[in-house]
Amino acid sequence: MTPNLGLSSSTLRADAIAGLTAAAVVLPKAMAYATVAGLSVSVGLYTAFVPLIVYALIGTSRVLSVSSTTTLAILTGAQLGLAVPDGDPVKLTVAAATLTALTGVLLIGASVLRLGFLANFISTPVLTGFKAGIGLVIVLDQVPKLIGIHVTKRGFFHDIASLAQHVPEASLITVAVAVAALVALLVAERLKPHSSAPLFVVAAGIAASWFFSLPASEVATVGTIPQALPALTLPSFALVGQLLPGALGIALMSFTETIAAGRAFAAPADPPITANRELVATGAANLGGALFGAMPAGGGTSQSAVVRAVGGRTQTASLITAAAAAATMLVFAPFLGQLPQAVLAAVVIVYSVGLISPAEFIAIRKIRTLEFTWAIAAFAGVLIFGTLQGIMVAIVLSLIGLSSQVVNSKVYVIGRKRGADVLRPLSPENPDDETFEGLLILRPEGRLFFANAQQVGDQIRALIAEQRPSVVALDLSRVPDIEYSALQMLVDGERRFTADGVTVWLAAANPNVLACIRASPLAKLGRERLLFNAREVITKYQDQVAAKDTPQGLERG
Repeated sequence: MTPNLGLSSSTLRADAIAGLTAAAVVLPKAMAYATVAGLSVSVGLYTAFVPLIVYALIGTSRVLSVSSTTTLAILTGAQLGLAVPDGDPVKLTVAAATLTALTGVLLIGASVLRLGFLANFISTPVLTGFKAGIGLVIVLDQVPKLIGIHVTKRGFFHDIASLAQHVPEASLITVAVAVAALVALLVAERLKPHSSAPLFVVAAGIAASWFFSLPASEVATVGTIPQALPALTLPSFALVGQLLPGALGIALMSFTETIAAGRAFAAPADPPITANRELVATGAANLGGALFGAMPAGGGTSQSAVVRAVGGRTQTASLITAAAAAATMLVFAPFLGQLPQAVLAAVVIVYSVGLISPAEFIAIRKIRTLEFTWAIAAFAGVLIFGTLQGIMVAIVLSLIGLSSQVVNSKVYVIGRKRGADVLRPLSPENPDDETFEGLLILRPEGRLFFANAQQVGDQIRALIAEQRPSVVALDLSRVPDIEYSALQMLVDGERRFTADGVTVWLAAANPNVLACIRASPLAKLGRERLLFNAREVITKYQDQVAAKDTPQGLERG
C-alpha cells in the first residue's frame, strides 16, 4: 500500500471526516464544471471518481484532491466546442474521452522526458492575468443560465452584446432561484470558507424544484442522469489530430495547477512533491478517467484546502470522496436530475469569481510595472483571442519575460562600504561607498551567452570609457556559466583594452568558468591577473599603487 494511505484508526477517522466533507464540496462543483465544459453533470461525477482513485494510489501529495477545476473546464469546453460544434451528446462523450486520454498521454510522456521543470515556465503575474480572464469568461458563460435565456457563443465581447439584447426575455422565476442560491452561497462562503454550503444549496434546489414544480414553470433542470457507475468509453483515434493542440494546453494547465496546489498544501512533515512523479500520477489519473467517461482533471485548491482544513492526513480521504461519488451515481442520480441549472450556474460563479483577484494585480503593479503589463496582456489575450489561444499568449509572455531578464543582464560597478569589509554595487542609497582611483571593478550578473554577450560587452565598454581606469577587474562571482560567444567577447575586449592601455583582471570565477578561461587565449593572464575574489583585487591594486609610491617605485617609474 502506498505510504500516502492511512492505516491507523485515528488517521482513518480523520480521513473519513475529511473525505466526506470534501465530497460535499467536490461533487456539486464537479457537476457544475461539467456543464461549463458543455457536458452532462454525470461526467462531473465520473471525474470526481476515477481520477481521485488513481492519483490517491500513485501521487506524491498526501492531501491533494484531483478532479475537475474551473480552468480545465473552460479549456475543455472551448476545445470540445470546436471538435463537436453541433453539441451531439454521443460525439461529445467520445471527444471528451479522447481529449482526456490525450492529456494523460502527454503528461506521462512529459515525465518520461523529465519535463517536470516546465511547470515553472508560466510566471505568477502571467498566470494571474490568465486566470482572471478565465474567471470573467466563466462568469459571462453562466449568466444566461442564471436568468433563463440562451445565447449563442461567438466570443467574449460578442456574447456581452448578445446577452444585453436577450435580457428582456429573462425568466423571473429562474432569476429568483438563482438569486436565492447566490445569496446562500456567498453568505456561507463569507461566514465559513470551504464549507459544505454547495451540497446544502444543491439539496435545497432539488427540493424546491420538486415541491414547487419548477420544470412546469419553464425553469431548466439538469435532466436525466444515468443511475449507474461509468461505463467503458473508448477514445477515437480519428480525433487525435484535431484535439492534440488543445490537449497540450490542458495538460500544461493541469500539471501547473496540480503542482502548485500540491506544494501549497504540503505539511512540513510530508514527503516532498516530486514534479516528474506528479506528471505520472496526473497523467495516469487522466488516462484512467478517460476510459470511464471523465473530463480532464487536475489538482484542485479548494477541495484540497477542505481536506487539509478538516484534518485530512492521507489520500484515504480522496478514496472516501470517490466512494461518495459512486454512492451518488448509484443512489441519488434520479434526484439530481431535478436540480435547476440556475443553481449549478450559481455554484460555478461563486467558486470561479475568486480567479479574478484585483488585489494580486495591485500587488504586482506596486512592485513591477513590466510584469503588471504582462498580467494585463494575458488577461486581455483570453478575452480577445479565446481561452485556448489565451493560454498560448500566457506561455509566450512568460517566455518573453524570461528571455528579457536573461538577455538584459546588468553590469554593476562595485565599491566598498566605508569603514567595513563589505563589497556591493554602487547606488544612490549608499553615496559614501568608496572606490579606488584608477581601479574599476565590474560585476556582470547571470549566465553569459550568445544572446547577451553583445549587450554585456557594450555595458563594459561604456563604463570603461566613462571611468578611464588603468585597471579593470571583472568580478565573475555572479556568473554561473560562460558560453563560447561570450568568452570570445571577453577575449576580444581584453585585446582592445590592453591596446588602449587598460589592464584587465578577472576574479572569482567558479571552477567551470575558470576551466573555460584557461582553455582560451585568456589563459595568458596567468596567476597574476586571475585572482581569487574582488577583495584580493583591491589588495593587489593597493599594493601596486603603494609600491609605485616608494622611492624604488618612483625611480623605476
